[in-house]
Amino acid sequence: MWNKDEMEGKKDQLKGKVKQAAGDLTDNEDLKAEGEVDEAAGKVQDTVGRGTRKVGEAIEDIGKAIKR
Repeated sequence: MWNKDEMEGKKDQLKGKVKQAAGDLTDNEDLKAEGEVDEAAGKVQDTVGRGTRKVGEAIEDIGKAIKR
């Protein structure tokens, strides 16, 4: 299950790829660069979200182990 950061990160990555493609098609270097920035920011946010989820899962596993 993805968390909010992972979802937003994926969305930003997709948005960045679309902007890059549009920039390529229109020879708009500014739009292409903006797309690259959006994609990179999305990757970072996705990574943060995954890390947060993994920590949460580890805490849940510890809690389950303690209850046994």
